[in-house]
Amino acid sequence: MSENVQKDFLARRLHSLLGIIPLGVFLIQHLMINYTATNGAESFNAAAHFMDSLPFKLALETFIIYLPILFHGVFGIYIAFTGKSNVGRYSTYRNWMFLVQRITGVVAFIFIFIHVYQTRVQVFFGEEVNYEMVNNIVSNPFWLVFYIIGILSTIFHFSNGLWAFLVSWGITQSEKSQRVMTYITWVVFIVLTFIALTALFAFL
Repeated sequence: MSENVQKDFLARRLHSLLGIIPLGVFLIQHLMINYTATNGAESFNAAAHFMDSLPFKLALETFIIYLPILFHGVFGIYIAFTGKSNVGRYSTYRNWMFLVQRITGVVAFIFIFIHVYQTRVQVFFGEEVNYEMVNNIVSNPFWLVFYIIGILSTIFHFSNGLWAFLVSWGITQSEKSQRVMTYITWVVFIVLTFIALTALFAFL
């Protein structure tokens, strides 16, 4: 294995791993925090305040969220535009998932970048992440639609990426185990989508 091939292999493994840990874990945790909005503004504000009051918050966000997202997103876009899809030639389910995974990855990266700017970056300008902030964003019909598309893309990218992660790391090697994981990842997608959209509409 040449040095360039080995570096590309290791980069793809790291890209795959970061998509699940820590980013996938953070996605689920973030959705759980947002879901507290279903119990009212005070409940969400309390949860958001707790997260903001964590010690070493900026360091944790930088090394556990922002840097992994940056690497995963930038390298993912490289994969999206250099990988070859066989959809036009072989219209199989997995080939379509290959294509949709890359499309949703690009959409999710754009969505996350804008979402971070609209929320976390605004903290440095004296804003507070609270119920009112999110309400002001999603009350705009354009941003509401944008958030719905972004959320669905992000959750699909994570769910389908979980299937790809298990295959690429040799955890699900047999055809049967991969087929079972296909059903499981669709359940993950449906459950997380329900949680995410229920939380989103709780801000309206």
